[in-house]
Amino acid sequence: MKKRVVVTGLGAVTPMGNDVPTMWENLLAGRSGIDHITRFDASDLPVQIAAEVKGFDAEALFGRRDTRRNDPVTLFAMEAARQAVADANLVLDSESKHRAGAIIGTGIGGVLTLLQNYDIINSLGPRRVSPLMIPMMMPNAATAAVSITHGLQGPTFSVASACATGNNALGEAMHIIRRGDADVMLCGGTEMVMHAVAISGFSNMGAISSRNDEPQRASRPFDAERDGFIMGEGSGVLVLENLEFAQKRGARIYAELVGYGTTSDACHITAPDGDGVGAARAMSLALQDAGTAPGEIDYINAHGTSTQLNDPMETRAIRSIFGEHADRLAISSTKSMMGHLMGAAGAVEAIVCAKTLETGWVHPTINYEHPDPECDLYYVPNEAKKLDPHMVLSNSFGFGGHNACVVFRRWEEGA
Repeated sequence: MKKRVVVTGLGAVTPMGNDVPTMWENLLAGRSGIDHITRFDASDLPVQIAAEVKGFDAEALFGRRDTRRNDPVTLFAMEAARQAVADANLVLDSESKHRAGAIIGTGIGGVLTLLQNYDIINSLGPRRVSPLMIPMMMPNAATAAVSITHGLQGPTFSVASACATGNNALGEAMHIIRRGDADVMLCGGTEMVMHAVAISGFSNMGAISSRNDEPQRASRPFDAERDGFIMGEGSGVLVLENLEFAQKRGARIYAELVGYGTTSDACHITAPDGDGVGAARAMSLALQDAGTAPGEIDYINAHGTSTQLNDPMETRAIRSIFGEHADRLAISSTKSMMGHLMGAAGAVEAIVCAKTLETGWVHPTINYEHPDPECDLYYVPNEAKKLDPHMVLSNSFGFGGHNACVVFRRWEEGA
């Protein structure tokens, strides 16, 4: 019999706040974390807005030495993991550390370290390239740092599936606990690629919004006037535990993770399958894994990127799985306020789902002003709603055709 998996700790570093309570308060208030870029001079770029993490003082958190020896993408994950462990009140002894692991994914990894050292070799020569460049930029660096910091000696690795990364990390961690290979897993995603090269690449692809004059209104998922996503950054980490282990130590439980489905469109490197077949199949597999019928889902945290292709595709995929029940669903996009955190998006949105189940509140999709006939569902427009959902689904779809969906159930004592 497979073991049950529960969420006991949450940690986040995001454009909406550098801890979960602040992030959640801002989401419910419908505030936007999107503004003009401050990390570098973007005045010559066609896109000059993004969702940056603000007020993150790595040296105050980790000291000068560790800050210099880790890429920002790793530092974000280290802080989110620290918060999650503290939130879970998780203390591991020498025996339980062998049965605790980590899966922290990233879409791109330590690209800032690579770009900085490329500049160094061109200006100062090869001998000035950092000997720490490789361990700082490797995509598993964040997982390794979290494992070392917390002494996690169980299954520990990274995943990279573009914008589906966070949900894939959650789902794979869930399976590890279910089959009995670990009792505790720290899982999630992290991303930090705020650089002119990345902005330019996404802009030239036509993927991101160029609404520079009104940054807070630029991300508008499912709205007819959407013109692309907003690049974001940050990290989300959750503590997952075997239910018996959590109950034995008296842990507070946010929610139960009950379903996971992952598929590939096998269609195009950047565009989703327009009919949403792969996305729909991932949702269906997650529901089957959860042992629940479509009609039992109350809320969907949508991928909801604010791009021309994703939003109608996701709407079609939802309708194909949920049928008439689709019109009774509450659906909202965290990205309307937070931008797209790419490899971290699914993890942060999983935290949102856990808070939704804990509090009964669903955050809004802001900037929904012009209905699109191709996006005709209830997207909780512009104001938070108290809905008390019992089961929620979270969607993440990524470049390369990667799809990953997870299902959470409200935790009720004695369930």
